[in-house]
Amino acid sequence: MPEARRREAELSSPPLLEAGSIFKSFSGRPVLTGLDLRVSGAEIVGVGGENGTGKTTLLRILAGWLKPDAGERVTRGSLGYCPQEPLVFERLTVTENLAFFAAAYGLRDWAPLAGELLRRFRFEEQARQPVASVSGGTRQKLNLVLALLHDPDVLLLDEPCSGLDWEAYLEFWRLASEARERGKALLVVSHLVHDRERYDRVFDLRGGRLQCV
Repeated sequence: MPEARRREAELSSPPLLEAGSIFKSFSGRPVLTGLDLRVSGAEIVGVGGENGTGKTTLLRILAGWLKPDAGERVTRGSLGYCPQEPLVFERLTVTENLAFFAAAYGLRDWAPLAGELLRRFRFEEQARQPVASVSGGTRQKLNLVLALLHDPDVLLLDEPCSGLDWEAYLEFWRLASEARERGKALLVVSHLVHDRERYDRVFDLRGGRLQCV
């Protein structure tokens, strides 16, 4: 199928990620005020905005980690979430972290993909090291790999490139592009959305709602 027709077919399908009329307040302060969002397969969507505007709150709601005050979110297919702060076990090695998350995902034959991701992000040499002993950039690479390990249909990424070196940054975008080509939905949140040509759509979170930019 030609690329244009394939893309049209993907976008005509039900979105892999939907949020409708999402409201969320903290201590009486409104953060999200009726936010709506739809992300289809084969699409990379960026969300920018100043610090404190609710970007992380939005991702946590979409990931099912946080309950909205009102509204609903729907995901179709498996979900991968890369939080802003790496959620890893520091006393375990990189490989032991991968094994733990693979078991949580219910994966059996996870080692080949894990090895490929370690190679692509260039931290195979740290595979047997405790996470407590590796750099912040390596922890962020592991954070990404854990989100990718089960090859999810929907990827939610909160500041995924923070702390990455240049080669890892480029590798992230190669992987993102490949995921899009395979029909995945990606939502990338950052306080500054760089390289806008890499996205299909970009929004700014202001006043509790998304505005197309």
